[in-house]
Amino acid sequence: MRIVAELPHPECKITIFSMNSKYIIKFEQGILEQTYKLAEMDILNGVNGVFEILDEAFISTVILRFEGMRKDFIETYNKYN
Repeated sequence: MRIVAELPHPECKITIFSMNSKYIIKFEQGILEQTYKLAEMDILNGVNGVFEILDEAFISTVILRFEGMRKDFIETYNKYN
């Protein structure tokens, strides 16, 4: 797996990898991460095509999902402490 790009964003780290003819898009925020996989052959313009998919509307939904993930994890963690 190799890093092909990083997309700067103030609320999360976005890294695009290439592995086995797939683009792997990883979003990280603290201890949480979300990963999406796309076949390279489904994306026109190579990694630039991935940048087109990652618009602010999509990134906003990823950020909201992080909030839900964090809430769920904290609730579960607190049950055992």
